[in-house]
Amino acid sequence: MGAGIAGNYLAYQMRRPFVAAKKNEEERGTLQRKNAKQIREGLQELRGPVMKLGQALSMQTHMLNAEAIEELAGLQMQAPPMHPTLMRAQFKSAFGKYPDEVFRSFELEPFAASSFGQVHWAVTKRGEEVAVKIQYPAIRETVKKDFQMLRTASFLARVTGHLSEPVVAEVQRGILEETDYRKEAQNLEYFGKQLKPLGFVHVPTPYFELSYENVVTMSRMKGLRMQEFLQTNPSPELRDKIGVNLSNLFFYQLFKVGALHADPHPGNYLFNQDGTISLVDFGCVKYLKPEVVRCYAQFWSREWVHNAPLYAEITKVIFGPQFSPRDTRVRRCMNDIRTFYDEFHPLTRTTETLELADPKFMAGLDRLLRALPKNKFISPEFVFLSRTELGMCNLLHTLKARVPMTQIVRQWMPQTYADKAQSKVL
Repeated sequence: MGAGIAGNYLAYQMRRPFVAAKKNEEERGTLQRKNAKQIREGLQELRGPVMKLGQALSMQTHMLNAEAIEELAGLQMQAPPMHPTLMRAQFKSAFGKYPDEVFRSFELEPFAASSFGQVHWAVTKRGEEVAVKIQYPAIRETVKKDFQMLRTASFLARVTGHLSEPVVAEVQRGILEETDYRKEAQNLEYFGKQLKPLGFVHVPTPYFELSYENVVTMSRMKGLRMQEFLQTNPSPELRDKIGVNLSNLFFYQLFKVGALHADPHPGNYLFNQDGTISLVDFGCVKYLKPEVVRCYAQFWSREWVHNAPLYAEITKVIFGPQFSPRDTRVRRCMNDIRTFYDEFHPLTRTTETLELADPKFMAGLDRLLRALPKNKFISPEFVFLSRTELGMCNLLHTLKARVPMTQIVRQWMPQTYADKAQSKVL
């Protein structure tokens, strides 16, 4: 795949000097679409962690053109499905029976096929409409082998300190956890209870008696995926309402639940015309340490700017105890964090609406996220937190929503930090 993409790019560069500017721009667009298609098709075939990488790319609306985003969006729920015979065999290996023996009705054609499994509509013996996710054979072994290859391919990055083994291990842990469908059923039950106070969020109900390690059954959810929803031409007011709900959902999980639905690609969100959201696929969940949550709250209150002991405490959480708070790289990164939050989440204008359609915000967030690896700092504890936050921001950017972000954060963050932040404003 890499060779094919490189060949396409080389051919384009060789023709470029001999083509008029307007024609050259057209060929550039064609090249980008062609490369995006090759990447999508290649990653669909490979499935597993590399397909998840493609899903992450499909959310970078501020970095890639519309054609590439549209092509890569196919990775969100459109991997090549298993042959029906293989699917039935995989199901029987878990239940000891075929799907048509377990359910009143079962659709052989999958509704969606993603990186680790495919989803079928079914009706239980009691007449309940459900979604049945069936895992691809040997996907857990595939994940382990992919990470073995990643460690080999990233040898130089690990030697230079740009990528640490704890970070690779954390990503592997999170992705391997997605292959345990019993764990996913437990996550569904937990988040269903924890998110109940947010009346606008719906979480599927798991059916434990119809779930095993490689098959999970849950209630069927209603709603449209992002691209389908946008095709209905929703009003700016509805976009803003959903944007506010998505923001409340993220910060409520972070500050009140202490755990995140950490697979934020658009295929896992279903949107409804009344502004409600159905949240699906709880395979990847990150349970956060209290000190990480406290540290994140400090980004918003910024009490550490004039508090040396607190500054030392949060730098220890972010960078590790082996680095001094006075380290030049540590100070540089902390200044980058402060600059970003001062610009987009100022303490003096807590009710100001953030225009997520403005590319300046996504560019600023991108610069901030690049600053840490550039300075050889990536904390394993922040990998999935940063991934989830970036995913939320990309959803808001795609919606072109206007959100009073700082006001929402103050609503859910620990009261101690919210009070201190408010005192700074006063």
